[in-house]
This record gives sequence, structure tokens and C-alpha cells, in this order.
Amino acid sequence: MRGVKLELRCPQRVHGIIADPQIDWSFDELLSELNAVDHKLQASSLVPLPFSKTHSSDLSVVIHAEKNTKPFVMHVSDDDDDDVVNSGRFACDEIYLSDDVDSDSDSSTEAQCSLMDKGGLIEGALIELSHEHQLSVAEEIRSRISAFGTDFTNEKEKLTNAISRAEKSKEARRELDRKRDLQYQRIIAEALDNHLTDVQRHHEYKSQIEEKKIRDDAAIEESKRKQKALQEEKVRQEKMKSEEAKRQAEKKREEEMKAKAKALEDEKRAAKEAAMLSMAESQRKAAEALTASNELNKPSSGNVVKGAESGLKMEEKRVQMYKQVIGKDLVSEMDSNKEYRSHGMQMARRIKTITGTKENVRTKADELVKLMNSTFPQSINIGIFADKIVSQSTNASSNSVLYGYGHVIVMVTSKIPHAMEILLAKLNKVCIFTVPKYLSYSEGAFESREAYYKAIGYEEEEDGKLESTDTYVGRLTQHMKLYAALIQTEVDGFRNLHGIEEGWKWLARFLNALPANIYTGVALQAFIELAGFGMYKRYKNQFKKLLNIISQDFLKALKEREDPKVTKVVISLENYIQSKEFLKEPEGWRLQDSLLSHGFVPNESDDQQQYYNNNNNNNSSGGYGYKGYQQQYNYNNSPNRYVYQR
Repeated sequence: MRGVKLELRCPQRVHGIIADPQIDWSFDELLSELNAVDHKLQASSLVPLPFSKTHSSDLSVVIHAEKNTKPFVMHVSDDDDDDVVNSGRFACDEIYLSDDVDSDSDSSTEAQCSLMDKGGLIEGALIELSHEHQLSVAEEIRSRISAFGTDFTNEKEKLTNAISRAEKSKEARRELDRKRDLQYQRIIAEALDNHLTDVQRHHEYKSQIEEKKIRDDAAIEESKRKQKALQEEKVRQEKMKSEEAKRQAEKKREEEMKAKAKALEDEKRAAKEAAMLSMAESQRKAAEALTASNELNKPSSGNVVKGAESGLKMEEKRVQMYKQVIGKDLVSEMDSNKEYRSHGMQMARRIKTITGTKENVRTKADELVKLMNSTFPQSINIGIFADKIVSQSTNASSNSVLYGYGHVIVMVTSKIPHAMEILLAKLNKVCIFTVPKYLSYSEGAFESREAYYKAIGYEEEEDGKLESTDTYVGRLTQHMKLYAALIQTEVDGFRNLHGIEEGWKWLARFLNALPANIYTGVALQAFIELAGFGMYKRYKNQFKKLLNIISQDFLKALKEREDPKVTKVVISLENYIQSKEFLKEPEGWRLQDSLLSHGFVPNESDDQQQYYNNNNNNNSSGGYGYKGYQQQYNYNNSPNRYVYQR
């Protein structure tokens, strides 16, 4: 260890006590000085000392008058190092507590040794006790500082953990907010995309309406132009006829004058031949009487076609339009032209894949309109469309597919109006009951039964024989279902050119003119099955009255025929009317991906005036409403409201 020289300088006098000992003090003087220090400390100490003296040293207090200028010097030597380090003066103004326990113990030991050598045991004990008190206070302070440090460390760790947890919670909250923001952005993006899609669809719908309006205006202008041309042609023909009539009149007058002149010349000759002429006249009358009697003996061929006059006239009009637009034989024309045949196959593929869904119907209708607006003649396109729709309807797997056919027909014909009449003409041709019309068998009107069956719609099979009645009835059912699906179809944004009013006309004409048999029974059942719900929605109680007529008269007439083939038809119609199936929405009536309602039961008192208002409008415009059949359907007065011809 290095040699350390400590120089401790205490003040010469503290509170009037000489602190520096004098070298020439005697033992009594030293004891006296110590007693004075003891009394002074006890009197001035604010904190009670840990011990008190029981007796005094009885030493006189010697006050050193002279001021000692030399400080109290403490020398510490080290054997290993001879260097001496001078220390500053030791100030006794305050109590100094060192953290170094060894240095305190060493210095106190030296002091004790020095004092004991000179002052005795009492003073040494006093110093020892003071030193122990200082050590205990220092130890207590250290323990408290250590405890405080431990508590501080624990609190610091708790604070660190709390801060860490807070940071984690803050990070988790930030991550949650980020996910929520991302979710909200995704929702906003989806909503915006849906909104833009709706806007685009709305614009497309408006553009379609505008295009339809333009086409309708063009069609109206074209119709006006054709009508004007027809009127001009009619005027020209009438003028030509009048001129021709004048020429004929003049020619006739000249001929009459010549005839009169000639008559005068032939008058004499006529008198001579009078006898011969009278004889020839009598012979001629006899021959005519004989011919008349022979004709009376032959079976009558009149009254073969049964149907309402208005319906038959409409059928004739459609047939004429079909011949003018399409021609006589569309099938042979398609077979001879490969391009027409390929075009027809494309239409057939679209029609085959029609289903009862909104998206499918819209897509197929758009595709068919594009094909019909192709480079081929419009008459060919319309003829192919009508032929494929009618032929493919017999292969429909369910009623929902036929309802889909009805939607496609309405959407296509609203853009190409002439196609509706051509389609109806084709349907009337393959199924006379869609007119409605019926042909009664007569030996004078038909060469054979086979000719009669062909006339009412039977087809020949591959072997040349006629198809069976079951096959014919099945095809008749599909054609009637197609017609029923068409008349009650309503599509938003499109006009049905052959709507529900035509269904009412058909039903009235059917009950007024057609007899009750297997064919008419099947046709009525198919029509009611698909159109009954729509008819009731429109006509309410009036439709119920027609159902009552069917139940009381038509079904009664069917039962009277005692034909086993009609039993199933009678049972089906009776169940339909008695169970009120017309109140329930048929399966497939609504296209898929929309709300379904299979239990529609409308209130009979709702919209009663709508039916009468519509019929008044139809009657004022020359249409066929309920009032047009009021004389034949006297619901309130006639007990026998319907008479069948069998």
C-alpha cells in the first residue's frame, strides 16, 4: 500500500473550548479539558446521546489562552511505499460518515489507542460508543438505501412491464384499427362497385329504351309511308276503275243499239223458233229438277269449321301475312340453302338452351335479336325464329322452360313487331286449337278419316302412317302451354303484343264455338294450367264465372260423351277448379333468382274497376272485351248459359 499522510486540522476553539491539545499539558489538565467538552456536548446536543456519564472526572478545565498555530497532524506510513500524501485540514464543523468501513475502523482504532494512552478508559469508552452509534446509523442508512434501491428496481421493472404491455396493447389496437380500416375500405369499394354497376345498368336500360323508341318511331313512319302509298294506289286504281267503267258503259250502249237493230231483223226469225225454244226450256227445267233431287240425297258437307267469326278472320289475316312475308315453303328453301340452314341451326341452339332464369332469358333474347338483325333477309330470320320456337316447344322439359320461352318471345317481338304475327300464324297452323278452331268430320268434306286427321294436325311418321292419338295429344298440350305462357307474360320495359286480353278473347271464343271432346278438353286443361293464375290476377271474379261455366257445362258435356279417354281430363279440370289452384302461383311462373311466392291469394274486392275500365277501352278501340261476349255469356239471366254442339 501507498503511504498516506493525512493532515487533519481542527479549529483551535469550538464554542469556547480549546480543541487543539497542548503538548505540555499535564494529565489533570487533560481530564479537565475532557470534562468540559463532555458537559458542553451534553448541554448543546439536540439529540440525546446513547449513553451518559455517571460521574465526572473532577478535572479542572484548562482553557488554553494561547492560540496554537500548528494543526493536528496524523501520519500514516506504509512499508512498501515511502511517499507521503498530504491531506487537507480535517474540519470538525460537521460529522463525516465514510462509506469505507475499514478506513473508519482503522482511524478510530488509532485514536482510541492514542487517547487511552493519555486520557484513560472513560474517554476511550465514550469515543467507542460514539463510533458504534455512527456505524449503526450508517448501517441503518445503508439498509434503507438498499431497500429503497430494491423497491425502486421493482417499481422500475413494474413500470417497464406496464409500459411494455401498454405498447403491446397500443400495437394490437393499431393493428385492429388497420384491419378495420382495410375492411371499411373493402366495404366502401364493394358498395362503390355495386353503385357503378347499377348506374351502368341504368344507362344501358335507358339506351335500350331510347333505341326502342327510335325503332318504334321509324316503324311508325314506315307504316305511315306504306299506308299513304296504299291509299294513293287505291285512289289510282279506283280512278282507273271509274274510267274503265265509263268505257264499258259506252261500249255497252253501242252494243245495245246494235242489238236493237239486230233484234228488229231477227224478230221474224224468233217467231218461227218460238215453238222449238219452249220445248227446249221445258226439257232444261226437268233436268235441273232431277239434279236438285240427287244433291239432296247426298250427305251435307257444310258447317265443317267451328269457331268464332272474329277468330277465324284473324287467322285468315295471319295466314295471308305469313304467305306475303315468308312465302309458301320455308322448309324447302332452308334445305336448299346451306347458309339458311346453318343460320337456323344457330337459332335452334339458342332456343334449346332457354331455361327459367332471368340472366339466361335476357342473354338468349339478346343473342336471338342479333341473329335476326343479321345480313340475311328479315323475312327469313322471322320465319326461322317462328319455326324453331314452335318446334322446340314440344321438347320443353317443364313448365318453367315454357315460361322462359314466353319471356324470350315478348323481348324479341317487342323489338321486331312483325315476328309476333308470324309466330302466331305458325302456331295456328300446327295447332288449330290456338285459334281457337275445330273441324267436324264429314264424309262430304273429307275424302277419308286419314285426310280429316291430317286436317286437324296429325302428322305422318317415318313409315308413312299417322301418329297415334297419344302422340298428337301430347304435342297439342305443349303447343297450348306455349300459347298460354305467352299471353300472360309481363316483362318490365317490354310490351307484350299478344297479352292477357288475347287470353280472355281465346277463352270466350273457345267456350262459345267449340264442342266438348278429347281434343278440346286437353287444349282447355293445358291453357288453364299455365294461364289460370295470370287470368285470375287480371280479371278476378269474371274469371271465376268462366270457371263455373266450364264446371257446369263443359265438363258436363265431356262426361255425357262416356269416352274413357276424357276421364283423366275431366278429373284434372275438376280438381283444378275445386281446389282453387288458380290462386296459387305455378312453379316456374316467376323466373329464378327472384322472390318466390307460391301462395298468392289476392283479395277479390281489389282492383275490380280495372277490368271494366280495360274492357271499355278495348271496346272503344274496336277490341274484344268482356262486353263483346255479353250476349253469349248472360251470367245473370240465362239458366243454361252455354250450349254445346256434339
